[in-house]
Amino acid sequence: MMENKAVIGETDMLQVMQQDALRFAGKALDQYDVTDSTEIARLIKKEFDRLYGQGWQCIVGRDFGCFVTHQCGCFIYFTIGTLSILLFRGAVASEEETGHQIAMEPVQP
Repeated sequence: MMENKAVIGETDMLQVMQQDALRFAGKALDQYDVTDSTEIARLIKKEFDRLYGQGWQCIVGRDFGCFVTHQCGCFIYFTIGTLSILLFRGAVASEEETGHQIAMEPVQP
């Protein structure tokens, strides 16, 4: 169970949604190799779309930066080992209202 090794960096999700994000990430890592970022992201995104409605976005990798606008209560960034996962539900609003910037340093394996 890889989700037990997760470290949450930032989130504004309810605890139950955080647990679902970690559970789905663990499920993805059980099914796919850690190098298969696209399939891991696809599984997490599809599970959140199914459970919480459409509009979820998922980014998985070892070295990325981003700036996203997200719905309040729909953002989590966490790591499992050397893999970083960003999951959020998009929103239409000004950057001042809901923008969220995450800059990550390269993760050493």
